[in-house]
Amino acid sequence: MPVNTVRGPVEPDQLGQTLMHEHVFVLSPEHLESYGRGAWWDEEARVADAIGKLRAVAAKGVRTIVDPTVWGLGRYIPRIQRIAAEVPELNIIVATGLYCFEELPHQYEHRGPGLLLDMPEPMVEDFVRDLTEGIGETGVKAAFLKCVVEEKGLLPGVERICRAVAQAHLRTGAPITVHTNSFAGTGPMTLDLFAKEGVDLTKVVVGHAGDTNDLDYLMRLADTGATLGMDRFGLDIYNPTAQRVATIAALCRRGYADRMVLSHDAACFMDYFGGAWQETLDTLAPNWRYDHIHDDVVAALVDSGVTQEQIEQMLVFNPRRYFA
Repeated sequence: MPVNTVRGPVEPDQLGQTLMHEHVFVLSPEHLESYGRGAWWDEEARVADAIGKLRAVAAKGVRTIVDPTVWGLGRYIPRIQRIAAEVPELNIIVATGLYCFEELPHQYEHRGPGLLLDMPEPMVEDFVRDLTEGIGETGVKAAFLKCVVEEKGLLPGVERICRAVAQAHLRTGAPITVHTNSFAGTGPMTLDLFAKEGVDLTKVVVGHAGDTNDLDYLMRLADTGATLGMDRFGLDIYNPTAQRVATIAALCRRGYADRMVLSHDAACFMDYFGGAWQETLDTLAPNWRYDHIHDDVVAALVDSGVTQEQIEQMLVFNPRRYFA
């Protein structure tokens, strides 16, 4: 069955080497419109910069990036369409869902089963529409679902989002990526909730699992059938590259190469640091970029005993299986 990308459906075997958790932009529309334009945001310059960075990673052999930028991170598909049209050698896959650590957006707070406006869960309807009809009026269909279970765990609003994501998965078959906090150990509780909702756990990526080097924790997640997102290479403030590599190598030796995907969680631009994005990035995380895996990590994995077949498993076959 074809996989929906920004430029349209492609067959799973056309995805090629895939970075499973990258953003093109992370922007708050209200922040940008109120304080960015004329200050730190130049639309044409930022679009051109993104095109250049994506062409560069495509030249390294990457054929697909999976972008889990949803409501809460500033998803704006028309801008991504412009960029995708200029980088035809690269597939961009986009998501639906919500990025919320604690409370629901007010737009869902009073609508739903047993609420002020008693009705079927509106999040499910919205997510399914994004997956089956397209996002807004763009015609671009999301290909997967995204939610978050952060340090405080399954707070009521977070749990409601996760259940809506699970129900949209059941209605469409779309896979799920969930941002978790490995330091707080929120992966197992999330998978438990999904299992109770009937989710096929082989279609779940536990995002940011690679922030920890606790092999018992990681194997516990992988033994459910879920896939480990070893997806923050370059964010050394969470876990240095050398330790991330050692953990992946240890898991490969234990037979888990078929349960890991690789990525950076990087972006061309995030407004978290305003106009000081590049300067902050260069200072705090100089390797947090789309090409770190191909420039540095693959060789380090090989030096640690990971085979080329296992690397291909993590970069090609596991992403293909997730979307197939």
